[in-house]
Amino acid sequence: MRVMQKHRARAAGTAAGAALALTLTGCGNAGSGAAVPPSPMSIGSPAFIQNMLPQRYTCHGAKLSPPLDWSGAPPGTKSLALVVDDSSAPITPSIYWLVFDIQPGTTDIQESSLPTGARQARNSAGAAAYDPPCPATRPHSYRFTIYALRTTLSLPNGAPLLLVWNAIAAATIGRGRIVVTGQP
Repeated sequence: MRVMQKHRARAAGTAAGAALALTLTGCGNAGSGAAVPPSPMSIGSPAFIQNMLPQRYTCHGAKLSPPLDWSGAPPGTKSLALVVDDSSAPITPSIYWLVFDIQPGTTDIQESSLPTGARQARNSAGAAAYDPPCPATRPHSYRFTIYALRTTLSLPNGAPLLLVWNAIAAATIGRGRIVVTGQP
């Protein structure tokens, strides 16, 4: 039942999701007129053993957000943003978590927490929170992407997903990503 409710909630955001899907893969220097790739960063988690998402961080477990750490923010970084999405979703990527205005000196997020001053956009389910992935029938690939931004977004907590995403796309100067697999 919970899986069906989540799918219905996500279906309501299909138009926004489709627009978001068009930009999810690149997200770097959007609107600058130049196809300059963002500076490479790295992101990981002590919880991701062999690139697997432990059940603890899914709807089948404790439903907590995982601990994450990153490095390599380029000079000029004014804030960071984190996006967790399902790149193997059948129609459009589901966004499980979007955290923005993370202070540039921050290098990690502890389990089930949010850095001081950071804000959350609404996810694909419409909540400004971590929405634990819920792989139902087959393995899914979940991307955890950290973005270095040339500005602070200064949008309110709970801002619409597409608004925050477009702001991230326009301000990205660095990016790091890890892809993990979640099992049903």
